[in-house]
Amino acid sequence: MKVILTEKITKLGNIGDAVEVKTGYARNYLLPNGKAMRYTRENIALFEAKKAELTARQEAAKKTAESNVDAVKNAKLHMIRQAGDTGQLYGSVSTRDIARMLKEVANVSVESAQVMLGAPIKSVGAFDTKIALHPDVIVPVKVYVAQTQDEIDALVAGKSLTFGTKKVEETVEEETTEEVATTEPATETAETETVDETTDAE
Repeated sequence: MKVILTEKITKLGNIGDAVEVKTGYARNYLLPNGKAMRYTRENIALFEAKKAELTARQEAAKKTAESNVDAVKNAKLHMIRQAGDTGQLYGSVSTRDIARMLKEVANVSVESAQVMLGAPIKSVGAFDTKIALHPDVIVPVKVYVAQTQDEIDALVAGKSLTFGTKKVEETVEEETTEEVATTEPATETAETETVDETTDAE
């Protein structure tokens, strides 16, 4: 499906770009969240009429994100979870869990998609990840996961935890991309055009 982006979307494109995306991605995420409009001749004209307003909204969102940087950097993302004898969690810590805790400890609201975790955390340890407060505002954070607060305090102090014969130390979570500005959901594809190409409008 072809849509017009009404805000900057990671790797997909900038505000005003006309892009091809999966139909499900458009219908389930972009369109209902006001992040894009269907690519039609009428919507091209509508976008041009609202372009200044949409651009101003994007700038305001970026400023809000920048104002939250320190709160996110200083947030204590400490997760108490049950684990087995080897340090493997019973369950996992997901992007949704991290987003929820960020709201609780720093009063900063983000969607789970803004947490650049790569894959769920499945073991005790300290993990590096990033929070995309805005496509242009990326904040590195550290997530500590252990069975007790004492174990978390040990990890924060740089100490290792021993489970049987296995030592658990600080872990750098492998990311799927270099930065959020070049990330896109696996279900989407993009071929960016400019909105000026009105002759192809449906």
